[in-house]
This record gives sequence, C-alpha cells and structure tokens, in this order.
Amino acid sequence: MLDPCSRWLPGGEKPEYAGLLTFCELPYTEDEADLAGVDVAIVGAPMDELVSDRAGARAGPRAIRSASGFPGAHLETGINPYAELRVVDFGDAPVLPADPARSHAAIEHTVGAVVRAGAIPLILGGDHSIAEPDIRACTAVHGPVGLVHFDAHTDSAPECLGAEFSHGTPMYRLVESGAVDPLRYVQIGLRGYWPAPSVFDWQRERGITSLFMHEVRERGIADVLEEAIAIVGDDAVFVSVDIDVLDPAFAPGTGTPEPGGMSSGELLWACRTAGERLRVIGADVAEVSPTWVGSSDITALVASRIVHELLAGIAARERPQMPSRLPGTRHQNLISSKASSGGYVGTGSRGGTDGTPLR
Repeated sequence: MLDPCSRWLPGGEKPEYAGLLTFCELPYTEDEADLAGVDVAIVGAPMDELVSDRAGARAGPRAIRSASGFPGAHLETGINPYAELRVVDFGDAPVLPADPARSHAAIEHTVGAVVRAGAIPLILGGDHSIAEPDIRACTAVHGPVGLVHFDAHTDSAPECLGAEFSHGTPMYRLVESGAVDPLRYVQIGLRGYWPAPSVFDWQRERGITSLFMHEVRERGIADVLEEAIAIVGDDAVFVSVDIDVLDPAFAPGTGTPEPGGMSSGELLWACRTAGERLRVIGADVAEVSPTWVGSSDITALVASRIVHELLAGIAARERPQMPSRLPGTRHQNLISSKASSGGYVGTGSRGGTDGTPLR
C-alpha cells in the first residue's frame, strides 16, 4: 500500500497538484491482498471504444481523480466518509485500446477482485458500456441485483448503429442475461429523442420503471427518488450514473449531451441519499469526456463530487443514528490529521472494530 501523502507528513500537508495522483489523495494499491478489511475501493475503467458519438471518456478516470480534491467532513451530514470507511484507490483496470472485449474482461476481473474481498467498488469511466462488466462482477458474488440508473438515455437498446456491443446496449444485455432484475430496475432523468418506441415497449414488457426528466421537474427529485427506492427495495442494488443525466450547463464534457437535464445539486443529493437509503453493493460514474485539467474541468469536478456523495451516503447508512441533514447545527470535523492517522484510510469500519466488511 502506497500513501501518496507520506513524504509530506513530517512538515505539512500535500498540495493537490503534487505527488502521486489518486482519488482524493487516498492510499494506492494494485495488490489484491491489500483489499482485506477495505470497505470501498476506487477503480478506473478508462475505455471509450464503444461510443456512438464523441470519444474522450477514456480520459475520464484520470480527470476525475485530478478534480477530486482532498478529503474532509461533509458539511451537510457532518460525516467524513474517508475517516468512517476504509477507502483505497485500486488503480485502473488494464484495458487494451481498440480491443473492447478484452477491456471488458479486464474491468470485470479488476472489479471482481474488489467484490470478492467484501468491499464496494466505485468505478470511474469510461463510456457507459463499462456498466456491463461492472455489474457482472458484482452479480458473481451477490446474484441478480437491482439497478438505479441516472441517465438521459436508457442505454437498453438491443443494438446501436447496428452494433450489439455498444455504450447504448449494456442495460439490455444485463437484463436479458439475468444479471439485473428488471422489476427492481429504475431509470431516472430520461429525455431527448433516443431510443425508439420499440425499446420502451421491451422495457414495459420486462417491468422496468422509466422516470423521465419532466417528472423530475414536475414532482421534484425527492419524490422521484422516493419512488425509485420503494421499487428497488432492501436487497442488493447497483447505482449507475451517466454524467449526461446532467444538463450540459453543468456537465458539457460528455459524448452525447442532452439539454434540459438535472442540476448538479439535484444529482448530488440523489446520489448521497441513494447511498444512505439503499444497500449499495457497487456504483459507477460514466461518460465523462474532460476538456481541461483538474478542477478546471467542471464535468470531471461534478463527477468527483458524485463519488464523494455516494461515499457520504454509504458512511451515513452505517451510522443510522446520524440523520442525513441537520439544519442549523454545526458539526465537528471528523477528519483526523495525516500525522496521527498515517494517511486517509479511516479507522472506522462498516464491519466493526475487527475490520470485517458487512457486505
């Protein structure tokens, strides 16, 4: 395990622009043995060979890490997930350019190592085809899962531009293979002009729930998410976020932008609440096509905050005595100093003091 902050421990704190690039300055490892006792592991899936429009999502994981900042207590919850949970950066899956089948196999193997260790994988994409190996890796341990899917598009067509293997088809393939339970599958934020009516006919036949963007506007994100939580229930669920669910004003760096989407605030709240209210066994953030570096890229910036919010929700779920929001209350910052904690791996564990993971 490599702590990217260790050189700065004697004299101060590491600046974001220096040292090894990991998500939120987390300890880094590629050794599966280091996953023992870990609660959450960040995994990069840098591939975009299966996009139907603009490429660039292969640079997403690196950009999200660069924009991730440094850990601290969440101001609304008062929880520092990096102190409450044991979180590491497990690096990138060994993808191969121009060979999407082998890249998917590499992603499934890398994510599978996290799941087999009893940890929750949070995967940084990459085009949205990565959802297929991500979820397959989770179902190998957990069995068929529910799915909460934030997206402008269903990504559930049987083919996209004549190709069955595409970022527009992973959800179709996952449902048809039995990896995702269609009765526990909810899509949120759909809008625009794709896919064809026949795809929605197939979804209705399978029992998939589609919640469109106009419902988010009319009912509010809280009511829409409450419906999704009721449908998904208490069993294992995967959360998949395509960044184009956001309005391009908030996330212009994506391959298939669609105007009229969610605000960053709506999506961040929804991700944190999903992490807290649902039994999340894995999550991914996909389709970030960065155009700048670090926090200058607003799409990578909001993607990194999605991961922060999911982690805050997961940490809050393991501390049910703490509400997700305490209006008007000042919270103690839960972060330990680097010098005293030996880095940012939390001393708390979702499995208790012995470090045994709950999931």
